[in-house]
Amino acid sequence: MITGFLEFKRELSQEILPLERIENFDEFHIPLEDTEQQLQGARCMDCGVPYCQNGMILCGMTSGCPLNNLIPEWNELVFYGTWELAFKRLMIKNRFPEFTSRVCPAPCEASCICGLTSGSPVTIRENEHAIIETAYAEGFMKAAVPPVRTGKNVAIIGSGPSGLCAAEWLNKRGHSVTVFERNDRIGGLLMYGIPNMKIEKHIIDRRINIMKAEGVEFRTNANVGDNVSSEELIHNFDSVILCCGASKPRDINVPGREANGIYFAVDYLTEVTKSVLDSDRPAYINACNKRVLVIGGGDTGNDCVGSAIRQSATAVYQLEMMPKPPVERAPDNPWPQYPRTLKTDYGQVESIAKFGEDPRIFQTTVKEFITDEYNNITAVVINKLDAIKDDETGRINMVPNGEEFTLEIDLVFIAAGFVGSENYVADAFGVELDNRGNVIADEFKTNIDNVFVSGDMHRGQSLVVWALREGKDVAREVDKHLMGYTNF
Repeated sequence: MITGFLEFKRELSQEILPLERIENFDEFHIPLEDTEQQLQGARCMDCGVPYCQNGMILCGMTSGCPLNNLIPEWNELVFYGTWELAFKRLMIKNRFPEFTSRVCPAPCEASCICGLTSGSPVTIRENEHAIIETAYAEGFMKAAVPPVRTGKNVAIIGSGPSGLCAAEWLNKRGHSVTVFERNDRIGGLLMYGIPNMKIEKHIIDRRINIMKAEGVEFRTNANVGDNVSSEELIHNFDSVILCCGASKPRDINVPGREANGIYFAVDYLTEVTKSVLDSDRPAYINACNKRVLVIGGGDTGNDCVGSAIRQSATAVYQLEMMPKPPVERAPDNPWPQYPRTLKTDYGQVESIAKFGEDPRIFQTTVKEFITDEYNNITAVVINKLDAIKDDETGRINMVPNGEEFTLEIDLVFIAAGFVGSENYVADAFGVELDNRGNVIADEFKTNIDNVFVSGDMHRGQSLVVWALREGKDVAREVDKHLMGYTNF
């Protein structure tokens, strides 16, 4: 509908109120009715140059969809209510929309021209969510076994988004695919790195069951480099793809770091999810009745905030090293760059509702952890920082300004990002790493014959949607390697 962006306002799904939703770990969005969602599809401007699907890197950040989703096409099909056709167009580029419609930060919407002209971009992510959930409900989404097998077999190490996407495309091509996962459940980052309230785990299982029916084999508790031999995989498979993620957390080096009660965020989030899924298994890291400090202001830090609140923490603080972003775009951050503006995420919203204030303390870092005689964390000394611009490089350096304060704390989660993959898998195969801990590759090919790499293990810590893009790209390179050509 050409004038839809003028006639219809942007409408989002409703959210269960913060003080209600923190009583459980369930997803908390209530989707629009189909007819209301169709009007949101009508808001798409059918641009001559749809930036939403370009997937460019501008000033180090993603602008538009890295999967090059056919967004204007399926938005129009949503408007007309032709859900099956919309589903088919969506699946051409994105084989896992049930994941991206829940956990992607939607760089497509940030580059939507409707957002530039009206300040209200098209609800692309929620339109995508409506398409895929309708497809499951109506039976459009179902197993399709490849009609022909090539006789080639591929081992994929890691079942996160990159590994799953590579498995999907290679199996679709007709290769026999086996996915090895070191944990007890399939999904990698999606299963244990992202909390249940962002993506309920039955959503992952639902998709995995379809892949199993299509012929993909999954092996859990299979830790390559430990209880599974790399030599065995190289000998038994025509190609191997390493998709182990950037799972080595960045640590902080300050006095008192070895105190009891200090954990990496990824370990905490994993424990919380396992306790949610296995109701008879209490989490050994529990924020109940504790004062919690989260170090890191990103998505993982926010997930720790939301999880700690659900475990009945008595106070939650979140340290952010950088200055508080502006509410609106700064002059040096024009469209279609991703907006570097203040984002108050679900965990912070819940903290405001429960404790009366935003948990974030900007321009701060830890100076020292204070412990009792049993080496238990009792307090944290925090430095305030000033932002100093380097005239030569233009970079902003955060420097202690001499001011400090102390918080009484019982539990600390370090959510300071990741510094590459864990070395033992790379060492097992003998692949080379760069100085950031990422596997070195040329067109996804490592220095070892028949061994490829993809996702965060290749590019470093990134978005789920980039992992999916890399999964397809590495599948294409493996297909060409095995067959001499590729058809996707």
